[in-house]
Amino acid sequence: MSYQLYPSDMTDREWEQLSGLIPAAKIGGRRRSTDMRLVVNAIFYLTRSGIAWRYLPREYPPWQTVYRYFRQWRVDGLWQRLHERLRSQVRRLDERESQPSVGILDSQSVKSSHGRGDERGYDAGKRLSGRKRHIVVDTLGLLIVAIVHGAHVQDREGAKLLLEHLRHRFTRLRVIYADGGYRGRLIEWVGSLRQRNRLRLEIVKRRDHGFIVQPKRWIVERTFAWLGFHRRLSKDYESLAATSQAFIYVAMIRLMLARLR
Repeated sequence: MSYQLYPSDMTDREWEQLSGLIPAAKIGGRRRSTDMRLVVNAIFYLTRSGIAWRYLPREYPPWQTVYRYFRQWRVDGLWQRLHERLRSQVRRLDERESQPSVGILDSQSVKSSHGRGDERGYDAGKRLSGRKRHIVVDTLGLLIVAIVHGAHVQDREGAKLLLEHLRHRFTRLRVIYADGGYRGRLIEWVGSLRQRNRLRLEIVKRRDHGFIVQPKRWIVERTFAWLGFHRRLSKDYESLAATSQAFIYVAMIRLMLARLR
């Protein structure tokens, strides 16, 4: 049987990178009969194609089984752990330290497909109802941390929710670049976030005339473009903001597996 049923499926080499990180079956329970490679491939297929869970092709395990694993790994934090392991490997492949020292911050507002679910709001600036994705990436464009919250939350407040996750993590990180929307008291707040290994928020000023690629800022915009290739992320289709956040990590995991290949 060929495991590469669709273009989004992993190659043998990619599965070798990931298989050792997938949790084993629980001891004492019924023997696992589900092919875990097909489960992960199904999640990648859904993320890339943007279909609903019930529309997964029959070549994959039943959608209920695939969804159960996706949800369990979200609750357990496995998607973030897989992501961090692969990001370190990609950085070492590029002859970088496993942890970044520089980050770039930005947000992206996206429409919601329906009104159900938590963490939704209206972004008056973008004139849309939905959610906002806040991310910090390294200089390679690889994700460091991401959160999803209501679109009504101002960028400075959303940045605090995001950067709070860096208080005790990524201690090598020293400077974060951001655009003018993050100026003001947030700079002082970031400086006081840690007692040791302090962070500095540096604002990249926009030029007054003509189209000019902004230093550092283009890197995070490119990452948003990478996420945009995944149709599940073209809008916010999820009832829970935590599920939307998980799909961001899934998309980046797939991208990094291709890099390591």
